Parts: sequence; C-alpha cells; structure tokens
Amino acid sequence: MSFEFKLPDLGEGLTEGEVARWLVVEGDEVAEDQPLVELQTDKTTVEIPSPAAGRVAKILVGEGEVVPVGTTLVVIGEDDGGTPREKVQATPLVRRLAAELGVDLDSLAGTGPGGRITDADVRGAVSGTEDGRRERLFGVRRQAADHLARAHREIPAVTFVEECDFTDVDLDVLLPTVLRATALTLREFPVLNARLDGETVVYLDRYDLGIAVQTDQGLVVPVVRACDTRSVDELRADVDDLAERARAGRLAADELRGSTFTVTSAGRLGGLFVTPLINYPEVAILGVHRIAPRAVVRDGEIVPRRVGNLSVTFDHRVVDGARAAAFTLALIERLESGG
Repeated sequence: MSFEFKLPDLGEGLTEGEVARWLVVEGDEVAEDQPLVELQTDKTTVEIPSPAAGRVAKILVGEGEVVPVGTTLVVIGEDDGGTPREKVQATPLVRRLAAELGVDLDSLAGTGPGGRITDADVRGAVSGTEDGRRERLFGVRRQAADHLARAHREIPAVTFVEECDFTDVDLDVLLPTVLRATALTLREFPVLNARLDGETVVYLDRYDLGIAVQTDQGLVVPVVRACDTRSVDELRADVDDLAERARAGRLAADELRGSTFTVTSAGRLGGLFVTPLINYPEVAILGVHRIAPRAVVRDGEIVPRRVGNLSVTFDHRVVDGARAAAFTLALIERLESGG
C-alpha cells in the first residue's frame, strides 16, 4: 500500500510552494513525523514532516520546482509495481543535472554517503564540455530575482541623493533612529507612503517599514510595524529580533508582508552611493550609505564631521522629483536636529 503526500495548504492565502530541499532520497525508510522536505513560501522556509512511516518510493517534484497546493510531492510505501529499491542513489536535483549534461547515472560510482551520486560526481564525468560552475537559482534567491526583475521592468525609478550630518546621531541605534525619523517625515509627505493600484494612488495611514536584511539565502525584507508611534528603544528591540530570526530562517510569512516603505542600510558595505531598487508595490525606498568622518565647512571653519549620503529612489509615476527632494531634505533636518 502506498501513500501520496500532497503539497498542503500552508495558510496565509498561499496557492503554491517551492521545494527548497529534500531531506530524503528515493529508497530511504522514513518514520512518521520524520523531517521529509523543506518548502519555500513567501521567503520563509518551512520544514514538513512525513505524514506516514514507510519507504520513499518516488519523489515526483524536484528541488527548485514551484507547484500549486494539492500537487503530489512524494509517494511513500510501494510504488505502482512494487519495484525494489533503485540501484542508483541520487537526489532529484542531481538527476536533473545529469539529464542536462547528458550523463548516464548508471555509469557512475557515487562518492556520497551510502554510495549516493553527488553533484561533483556528475560534473566530474563531463570532460571539457562545461565552462565554469553552474548553480540554479531557487528559494529566496529565485523569488528575489523575480521580484526585482518585475520592479525594474514596471517602475520608472529616479534617485535623489543628499548628504546628511550624522555627528549627533548615536550610530549604535542608527537604523531604529532612521526608521522613526522616516515614519514621522512620511506623515508630512504621504505620497511616498503609498502604492499605485491601476490608475489610483492609495495613500496608506500606517507606517510599517521594511528593513533589508542580508542572509545566507539572500536578501529578505521583514517589516517593523508602527514606526511612527514607538520609541527608538522599542524599534531597536524589533530590528534586532527580526534580523536575528531572518538570518536563522525563522520568520513567519506575515512578518514579511505589508510594508508601506522600505529602508536599506548596509553599514560598512553600504558604499559611497548606490541606487536601491524599489520594493514593489511600494513607491519609494530610502538608502542609508556609508557614514565616515569628513572635512566640512561650518561657520566659515573647516571642521571634522561624521557625514553620509541618503538616497531616495522613487516611482516617478506617483512621486515627482520636487516632492522626493523635499521629503529627503525634511528627513535630513529631522535627523540632524535629533528628532
């Protein structure tokens, strides 16, 4: 008797999921509730346990494939003919690679655990036909690529840049300070806290700001809620918690949704100036770039100050250059005056 395990409804209105990684291979014996597969949904990885004990007879969806809810992922038990365990042991991803490169898996001796054929085994069988190493985009990286390609394709983006004097800003709480100042400034410039719905501009009355966090799996943007009504210390606690769990891959789906505006700050890696892509469907993004001591003129004297660039990239269909510039200058004035 066999059991077909289908992609479950994971809630949050999700209609599809991506197989990020299989934790078993065909022929493995699994126990009930043993970790079976990692699914990627809305930039969050979910580990799914096996619903039954038995032998993994057939894996039907390979790593990196996106399928709708209800699709059969794996057959546990005996397959249709009650076939014995396969001689060739390889993951679906390795099998796909072998098919792409024209490698006969039966001809290979696996060097992996239990004689399993690895990615390196397949590539090693190819003589002179591969130029460099190939790595398929999947999971967070694939979703980020799709998302950013759409933003670049659909949004006529323009970037405004200005210097900000951060001398009187506590850099230990830089991001929470910027989040609060940004939210308060957005109250004065609601067109930047909006989104375009067809031919209608929707002005949002909440200030839930996304923060770009780099992880081993790629860039994710968790959301810090109600940035306009909370203290810097409260925001700092949220930022630290979200960033830690983002890097550990433990964010819930709703913690990655519903931002109204995004702030990206890469710290020492921020560079003198970059042009961040807008986090669609938002209409603007703030970039905080490298902050360093510079010689500046104050009251006719050359003095050292801690200066960095702020950039605002905006959707020119919704925001005109004058409003974007006015927003940036108002934000800088708020930061430089400590409030």
